Amino acid sequence: MLSISNLKELSFLVYGLGITGQSVVKFFKKNKIKNFTVWDDKKKLFQSNRAKNLNEVLNKVDFIILSPGISDIKKKNLNKFNSKIITDIDLFFLTNKNFKSVVVTGTNGKSTTCKLISHLLKKNNYKVALGGNIGTPILELKVKKNSYVIIEASSFQLARSKFINPDFAFLLNITNDHLDWHGNLLNYTNSKLKIFRLQKKKQFAILNSKLIKFFKKKKFISQLVIPSEKKYKKIKYKIKNHYLRLSVNDENMSFVFAFSKLLKIREAEFTRTINSFIGLPHRYEIFLKKKNVIFINDSKATSFESSKFALSNSKNVYWILGGIPKKNDKIVLSGIKKNIVKGYLIGKNVNFFKKQIKNKINFSITNNLKKTIIEILKDINSTNTKYNTILLSPAAASYDQFLNFEKRGDEFKKLSKIYARKFI
Repeated sequence: MLSISNLKELSFLVYGLGITGQSVVKFFKKNKIKNFTVWDDKKKLFQSNRAKNLNEVLNKVDFIILSPGISDIKKKNLNKFNSKIITDIDLFFLTNKNFKSVVVTGTNGKSTTCKLISHLLKKNNYKVALGGNIGTPILELKVKKNSYVIIEASSFQLARSKFINPDFAFLLNITNDHLDWHGNLLNYTNSKLKIFRLQKKKQFAILNSKLIKFFKKKKFISQLVIPSEKKYKKIKYKIKNHYLRLSVNDENMSFVFAFSKLLKIREAEFTRTINSFIGLPHRYEIFLKKKNVIFINDSKATSFESSKFALSNSKNVYWILGGIPKKNDKIVLSGIKKNIVKGYLIGKNVNFFKKQIKNKINFSITNNLKKTIIEILKDINSTNTKYNTILLSPAAASYDQFLNFEKRGDEFKKLSKIYARKFI
């Protein structure tokens, strides 16, 4: 294993100075690792340590720490340096020991599952640190001896990682996502499977049953654990937490339940601690109820596969969708269109969504959230329906109109509260 002293003898290029890249620079400075340079294509955040000749540095350094959002490595002439490319998570695994690692990946449910695991462990007196793609950059975590480190890992991070070796590796699910980054579904799947590549026989691979064939084909050697929704549902009646009782969370909960069994946490303790869990914002977040209307913020749903869960769990839905669609995404409403009263299209790609839902459900093109909420409330007031759901579940990325899905969700909540007072 590399140590801090080993790192001081090596040279690095930090490529990309977003949140991840800046955390790597902080890590190097904190540990007095001086032999590094930085590069960012768009901005000069660091005047010191900035590479003057990028190609010269790429050839000379021992390792390139690539930020996860950088996809076009071929265009940037980085592909020939692939053997040098590592990630911040690699640095974490190479320079830390005496902890148990839990790495969670998948297309949907990563953040909620990480938070559930963290909550479960904390409430059962385990020392816990949580970071990675959720919240704190992994290199900024304060890790205590014998603690559990829970890491949310995106496909971007896994695609470039070479030293990730989790004690517990979770692969929740795989659906079409980020194909513009990975090129195709096979590449995307393989990036997720890398979570198991370096695991040893005594470590655990906690895997969606639909993905067993991929695991076995790769001949991974870790202990395979297949979570069962059927087994979880046998004890689900004991869960009093309204958020977790929604079927949209059954898959996440089945993984956490399987994990609790591995740690020999008693069933009574599992249900007791899970009942106090508070759901994450922007994920089927019921934030307002007023008379005959319930408002749900599901802004994190950036693909139709994600939105499908929300639509399946709601009735009389006034559905707000639109933004930047994911590559190859399709909206298939069979089985759930009965739940939808009307759709409202926002964003700059309304033609894509119009083609997808035309002749399937009634819809309006409202372009922005303010106009949408006003029109929905007027539509609701023109009916006598006792129960109505206003659902923001866009099935698209947000950055045509918003900085990120959080900003989109926050704006939806703010406007909903304003106009609910005026129209309801």
